[in-house]
Amino acid sequence: MHARRRTAVLATSLVAVLAAGPLAAPAFAAPAPTSASTPASTSAHPAHALAVEALTAALTGLPDQDATAALVRVGGTDGTWRGSAGVHDLPSAAPADPDARFRAGSTTKVVTAAAVLRLAAERSIDLNTPIQHYLPGLLGGQFRPITVRQLLNHTSGIPAGDGLGDTFEEVYAHRFDTLTPQQVVASAAAKKPEFRPGTQQHYLNINYTILGLLIEKVTGRSYASETNRLVLRPAGMRDTYFPGTDPRIAGPHNRGYQAAKKADGTTELVDVTEWNQADRFAAGDMISTTADLERLLTSLFRGRLVPGPQLREMFTLPAHIDGATYSAGLQRFVYEGKVYWLKSGARYGYSALIAGTRDLSRTLVYSVNSTDAKGEDMNPVAQRIAMAALK
Repeated sequence: MHARRRTAVLATSLVAVLAAGPLAAPAFAAPAPTSASTPASTSAHPAHALAVEALTAALTGLPDQDATAALVRVGGTDGTWRGSAGVHDLPSAAPADPDARFRAGSTTKVVTAAAVLRLAAERSIDLNTPIQHYLPGLLGGQFRPITVRQLLNHTSGIPAGDGLGDTFEEVYAHRFDTLTPQQVVASAAAKKPEFRPGTQQHYLNINYTILGLLIEKVTGRSYASETNRLVLRPAGMRDTYFPGTDPRIAGPHNRGYQAAKKADGTTELVDVTEWNQADRFAAGDMISTTADLERLLTSLFRGRLVPGPQLREMFTLPAHIDGATYSAGLQRFVYEGKVYWLKSGARYGYSALIAGTRDLSRTLVYSVNSTDAKGEDMNPVAQRIAMAALK
């Protein structure tokens, strides 16, 4: 395949797989800030098989209208590369901190899935048992029995729960309010099922919100404490935590911004760093670093976190469902015959990704301070990074 066509196919595939969310992207009319226009730092060792020039170019020019910062780690047996670019915050224009914490969004689901599978290995959970057995009364009589496995691979048919608004402006106005996981699940349970369990696949946060409640029920301890015991500590993820109702990001972090349309038709960048994300819970409330997410990926794929029989769930798609791409906690992505297992995540101001081949010959972790992290299209900076890393 010619290089130009190969790039176009990869770009189209990545957009389809990694596009972050349901909200439309606002137009950008404001000029980009003038500050650092080259990567703050890059390093490689060794990187003979990596497209180092393309990776470096992917970070050039930040901050721009699409992102204010980017942190990247490429690893595996093919070589390693580290890069960071952009600014810590727009007012100071100080260089972005390459070791910064950020909102990791739905990459949280990898941790949740790993914790559930660890509990399955300990015989505290049976993947074939309906969630109604563990959490009686959680779902109404209109729901057929839904197994734990069907929650893990998004084939439950449970509809999405309600949030604190449908537009950025609405949810931003409620950014310091608390919406509990129990309230989210109750709003979903009040609706009709989308489909019969196990017949279709629809990726929704509600599945992992319920799995978080399951972890708490069978252990008698909080989701945060149990995932720390089962996943974070064994993986060596010392800079990762769950903030709960605290709207702040503790420790070093780069500020996040969202492009928002003003009444006069122009666009401004709104600081969205402080935000109570309690409703995301086990589906997307994690704060982490690129180094910690890389530790999660490598520890998981090497079988250090989840025993082999249960680990296979993370690399197995549900059978007999056309178009299914999600397994337990991960998503399957194929490019030119090479299979990658990945998980993306996005909260306002922050987009993240972990991806790797099963044999860890190539891994990619990034955090991009996207100015439209919940838009329908993949962030252009994130797309450049992914295309360069997967060459």
